Amino acid sequence: MRGSRARCPTAPHVSLPHCAGICLAIINRSKSSRRWLAEHFADPFVKRAQAEGMRSRAVYKLEELIERDQLLKPGMWIVDLGAAPGGWSQLVRRELGDHGRVFALDILEMPPIAGVDFVHGDFREAEPLSLLEAALQGRSVDLVLSDMAPNMSGMAAVDQPRSMHLVELACDFADRHLRPGGTLLMKLFQGQGSDLFIKELRQQYAKVQIRKPKASRNRSPEVYALATGKRGRAKEASK
Repeated sequence: MRGSRARCPTAPHVSLPHCAGICLAIINRSKSSRRWLAEHFADPFVKRAQAEGMRSRAVYKLEELIERDQLLKPGMWIVDLGAAPGGWSQLVRRELGDHGRVFALDILEMPPIAGVDFVHGDFREAEPLSLLEAALQGRSVDLVLSDMAPNMSGMAAVDQPRSMHLVELACDFADRHLRPGGTLLMKLFQGQGSDLFIKELRQQYAKVQIRKPKASRNRSPEVYALATGKRGRAKEASK
């Protein structure tokens, strides 16, 4: 029929001359997903987590840093931001034994962990933070952990600002609730804004180091900023 156009079999609402980019994106995403799944199930850290009953492979990132930097001490109060599925909370609760407190927060639901106080909610909203602050009962904590990351779109121009917003929120939380001398450990994606953020973090902590645990995939821009020796505020320093 004159004037009619062939339609794309993958996206029937798109005429064939314009579907090439869409089809290519779908094919590439499918190939990428298959490649990721194959790599994931062959990953030695995934296999180890399954064998040891840990909730995620991410636990071995924290385990390495705990051992290397001696992050834990008996009786510590710890907050785990972006905790789900709970591997980090699971590990620190195990390492602390019957002493200390562990508080976890995430937008996702998380199956309970014995000895971990969980708050379900979006870290960017006031209500979940208020619930977490109420659970802390006005006490400052010794260690703030943040493995938070945005849902990745694959577009750096979108993902990087989102990730930087999360690290800034974690830093603000630590500014309010971490005791002077305390430690902040957070996931950070290297890219636009990350160098400036580290520079500013060094004004707030006695020492800031960048860590790349073995369990962190080499191709990922993910690193961990370890900030130790939080400097007291002017009022705190004058007491």
